[in-house]
Amino acid sequence: MTALGIFGGTFNPVHIGHLRGGIAARDVLGLDHVRFMPAALPPLKDRPEVSAEHRQAMLSLAVEDLDGFSVDGRELERDGLSYTIDSLRQIRGEVGVRVSLTFIVGSDSLARLHRWHQWQDMMSVANLAILVRPDAPEFIHPDVLAWIKHHEVEPSAWQRPVAGAICHLKQPQLQISSSSLRADIGEGKNISFLLPSIVIEYIQSHGLYRS
Repeated sequence: MTALGIFGGTFNPVHIGHLRGGIAARDVLGLDHVRFMPAALPPLKDRPEVSAEHRQAMLSLAVEDLDGFSVDGRELERDGLSYTIDSLRQIRGEVGVRVSLTFIVGSDSLARLHRWHQWQDMMSVANLAILVRPDAPEFIHPDVLAWIKHHEVEPSAWQRPVAGAICHLKQPQLQISSSSLRADIGEGKNISFLLPSIVIEYIQSHGLYRS
């Protein structure tokens, strides 16, 4: 393997927007493999109302038939809060210094990036791919904007760097969010085609997200 992507998030629940984003990152950046890495206790978000075990199970079902995709559950096995930089350092130690390692996030994460633990150290370990979404934050901290500008590389010029590069990726404009899906499920609305059918079946069989 020469290029690995790590897609971070709570995935509460995973939906087709997440999957399409992972596919876009793989195809545009030339990644050999993409791992979805669910957070157990994200420091800057409320505790997910659905257990880590359920979220990981839904992810595993969603990617089981997608070649080149898998689930990395290391943060669910860690006690306490989940810090992205710790996971990336651990993965870097496992894959070695020659593999191109890219952390993938949605653009909605940029509003809080300046509050992430040791966020500026990410460039010494990995690259960053930002999936541009319709719900991108209007305000991004000036330090984050300057940091992105300093490291940004156009996708057309991406040569699978080992670490230290940032790029913005466009993806199909799907007006889907995990929070709106949770609300729809709680209200008993039809969510067909917004999540993989096998994930919908899992949610229904376990009675998840019901009011």
